[in-house]
Amino acid sequence: MSEPIIRIRDLTRHYEMGTETVQALRGVSLDIGRNEYLAIMGPSGSGKSTMMNMIGCLDTPTGGEYWLNGQEVSQLSDDQLARVRNKEIGFVFQTFNLLPRATSLHNVELPLVYAGVSSRERRSRASAALGRVGLGNRMDHRPNELSGGQRQRVAIARALVNEPSILLADEPTGNLDSTTSEEIMQVFAELHRQGQTIIMVTHEADIAAHADRTVVLRDGKVETDRATHGVAA
Repeated sequence: MSEPIIRIRDLTRHYEMGTETVQALRGVSLDIGRNEYLAIMGPSGSGKSTMMNMIGCLDTPTGGEYWLNGQEVSQLSDDQLARVRNKEIGFVFQTFNLLPRATSLHNVELPLVYAGVSSRERRSRASAALGRVGLGNRMDHRPNELSGGQRQRVAIARALVNEPSILLADEPTGNLDSTTSEEIMQVFAELHRQGQTIIMVTHEADIAAHADRTVVLRDGKVETDRATHGVAA
């Protein structure tokens, strides 16, 4: 494996639900290499959503360690986690989460607005990100003027614009038909070829097959961890 960008050791996450304790993660250990393309799978209740929230710094563990890009983030405060998220992680969601009245360019610029980047640099970086996903000619279009696949490409460009260490995709093809899903997978494949670390959570085996490695969770533990070698582009 290449140099690990993520090191997870004995990670646990328990939730109190009334008088019950739900054990979502039960001692997960995992290394993810820089420039790796990893899929995380598992049935409902396996812990994969909790795992995504941990990797994305959206939640903190009950126990264990999580190191991201050389920094232990498992012990950080909410404010510190927010800074790590903004700097290190680009999120791609199933539902796109685009502003309906904003153009593609403005939707992609948003993370840079929050980061205090100047208007000229925002436009330059957002334009470049849209170009990377093949939407350089759709910068002035609003979401309702785009197909589902194009909207997801805008969402991917927005996730890339801060040049994150990892791209974290949660069911990125869940709202797309099979042909469009394949197009989005080709976008991810090209980004991976360019050096982007990608972690994708999916319940679809044919989508996971595009990754180089698949980790399957069951009952909060790693059931299998195997190379899948990806689908030829």
